[in-house]
Amino acid sequence: MEIKNEYLRDLYRRVEKRDPNEPEFLQAVGEVLQSLAPVADRRPDLIDWGVFERIVEPERMITFRVSWVDDQGKVQVNRGYRVQYNSAIGPYKGGLRLHPSVNASIIKFLGFEQTFKNSLTGLPMGGAKGGSDFDPKGKSDMEIMRFCQSFMTELYRHIGEDTDVPAGDIGVGAREIGYLFGQYKRIRNTFTGVLTGKGLTYGGSLARTEATGYGLLYFLREMLQKMKHEPVAGKTAVISGSGNVAIYACEKSQQLGMKVVAMSDSAGYVYDEKGIDLAVVKQIKEVERGRIKAYAERVPGAVYTEGCKGIWTIPCDVALPCATQNELDLAGAEALVAHGVMAVCEGANMPTTPDAAEFFQKNGVLFAPGKASNAGGVSVSGLEMSQNSMRYSWTFEEVDRKLEEIMKGIFHAAYTAAEEYGCSGDLIAGANIAGFLKVAESMKAQGIAY
Repeated sequence: MEIKNEYLRDLYRRVEKRDPNEPEFLQAVGEVLQSLAPVADRRPDLIDWGVFERIVEPERMITFRVSWVDDQGKVQVNRGYRVQYNSAIGPYKGGLRLHPSVNASIIKFLGFEQTFKNSLTGLPMGGAKGGSDFDPKGKSDMEIMRFCQSFMTELYRHIGEDTDVPAGDIGVGAREIGYLFGQYKRIRNTFTGVLTGKGLTYGGSLARTEATGYGLLYFLREMLQKMKHEPVAGKTAVISGSGNVAIYACEKSQQLGMKVVAMSDSAGYVYDEKGIDLAVVKQIKEVERGRIKAYAERVPGAVYTEGCKGIWTIPCDVALPCATQNELDLAGAEALVAHGVMAVCEGANMPTTPDAAEFFQKNGVLFAPGKASNAGGVSVSGLEMSQNSMRYSWTFEEVDRKLEEIMKGIFHAAYTAAEEYGCSGDLIAGANIAGFLKVAESMKAQGIAY
């Protein structure tokens, strides 16, 4: 990682020294500081105001114990987190993740990225993230309910509709949001828009389920049209993952005339040369909560392969990594480029390793970073907050239309910032610069608290 500006290079060394055991957070900070070198060169006022130093340190990090009772009556203990990273442009906003891998480094990395992602949407939302090392897989509904209630019994005192509005993330879907919201309402005796991703019967937004996947394709379409003068129709795509983002990225891909030939889960991937039958995937994943392996057992001609990495060896025009961080490494990037990939658009949070992203850019592949291309989910979360504040609901078509405009706006903000700061075509730098500048100007305007 080469940070060309001496001041930012020194700042990164200080972050390394302060947080030596947080590799995910350091990776995210390094990538952003690398992109911000031309900003530091051009804007010494932001150095004088300590904006760079402040942006690499969260405003608040909350860690707490979550005790709950399993179905056998045994007490279980997990660790809960909420990082309220930056509130310069609005109340904290970001998802809750339930997964055994959750730790302070991952939560800080996600909150840091969320700050710039939320800025790019143009909506008044600060950055946050939270979650727990609790694993919902294999747990009964009652166990998940008891965990969520215990988690919210601590979290409620730190959040609110004008303070911090959590949402879902990995392991937190409609069921979990419902349990969390019910506990918040029970404790506070108030019905507010304190969580997004709620059910439609109690304040949720239409199109929220589809938002991240749909938004990813709206970004891809705008990127291909502007930078390659190519339509999305007729292209072949590979999508990693088979959760919410991947499913609805597949759905919108097919609606726009693309053929998706592969999807995966944490155990392996399926390849269907004729094109993925999304109805089968939805049945397996959304109804049965099963493994993607079952797809090959039900669809003639489909092939299942154990392990996830091999999915990137499948020839495609477009690759959409939608699973988890650092899933697409240099070997995967080399395989994709060898097979003529045209564009890679991130649907997950930082799913591509830095060396892989650099390899794509050096080989003329369009590369869209997740903080820009997967911002559809938080965009509709912001629209859900607006609807809750108005005590009103928009139609699916209205929300979808607003989502499309937001995603197009995000692409053009990143594209324009890259051109203005001397890195034309580099959407990683462009997204980082555009997202940072809005937050930085707000931080400077609001002064420094001594």
